Amino acid sequence: MKKTALNEMHREMGAKMVEFVGFDMPVQFEGINAEHETVRTKLGVFDVSHMGEFWVDGPNAFDLVQKVSTNDVAALHDGKVQYSCFPNGKGGIVDDFLCYRFDEEKYLLVVNASNIEKDWEYINSHSIVGAKLTNASDDISQLAIQGPIALKAMQKLTHEPIEDMEYYTFKVIEFAGVKDVIFSTTGYTGSGGCEIYMKNPDVGAIYKEVLKAGQEFGIKPIGLGARDTLRLESGFSLYGNDIDDTTSPIAAGLGWITKFVEGNDFIDRDLFLNQKENGVPRRLKGFIMEERAIPRQHYEVCDADGNVIGEVTSGTMSPMLKKGVGMAYIDKPYWKDGLEIYIKVRNKLAKALVQRPPFYK
Repeated sequence: MKKTALNEMHREMGAKMVEFVGFDMPVQFEGINAEHETVRTKLGVFDVSHMGEFWVDGPNAFDLVQKVSTNDVAALHDGKVQYSCFPNGKGGIVDDFLCYRFDEEKYLLVVNASNIEKDWEYINSHSIVGAKLTNASDDISQLAIQGPIALKAMQKLTHEPIEDMEYYTFKVIEFAGVKDVIFSTTGYTGSGGCEIYMKNPDVGAIYKEVLKAGQEFGIKPIGLGARDTLRLESGFSLYGNDIDDTTSPIAAGLGWITKFVEGNDFIDRDLFLNQKENGVPRRLKGFIMEERAIPRQHYEVCDADGNVIGEVTSGTMSPMLKKGVGMAYIDKPYWKDGLEIYIKVRNKLAKALVQRPPFYK
């Protein structure tokens, strides 16, 4: 298994370690529910160094990124981040990713750990002259400091003003005494905060400084277990569960990152435009349980008569709401918010309501 630069430190802190997409990662420290609540109410720090990072440089860098991205890269300015996905040429999604624009000839693409090799092959298969690709995944570490107090606490570690940074922007700053740290107001928890990128040799010292700076605010190390419950409670898709090579961004509720503006001739554009104009038979929808039950991936979604109308892609017990919440692909016309559906849990139908995420506001 691969290990992040913080592996030994996690073990010394008593983390429960598990194998996750080929990496030895902390799934929890204190416990998932406690860690989840810490991020929702205070702040927590995740080691997400398993994520992948690709640089795209050169005079034709923009043309390549625009081609392989459903979102409109032309809408970016220097210091802006964009959420997007790679269309696979067959109506599905290769991966979802973040695109950072440094300038018109330099972009950083941050991809999921499970798809690094697949994404690298994909983007190289569409490479064009004048766009240099560099896979920096093994050289970069990433921390996510998430929660409503995260930016206030992290301000102690830099002279650069960060508390008033707009959502989905970034700066290259000196942070915790380390130069050239990418500081980004992004995250996948729905609780605000930042994600920071640095070279592997620097992450140990920065991690310690982050914990020290957040100590007075109640910071805690957070594992991947709470990362999953946080993203689901906020209605964020997880690749491999809610989106994959068989799901289109239109069906997945990602039409907002699929931009059919003039000049944006991305892969699968015509196919997705047809879906947008003419509809799709199934859509990814959120739901919240009305009865005490925990929905799980692959559970059947039924109507009141027990007819199967969909399938759960992600589900959990919301630590904040104390109710089961989930996401599922549901047949038309069972999409309307407030509509009653039923989740088959151990051959019993448990009532739920279709609800647009986030479930916890």
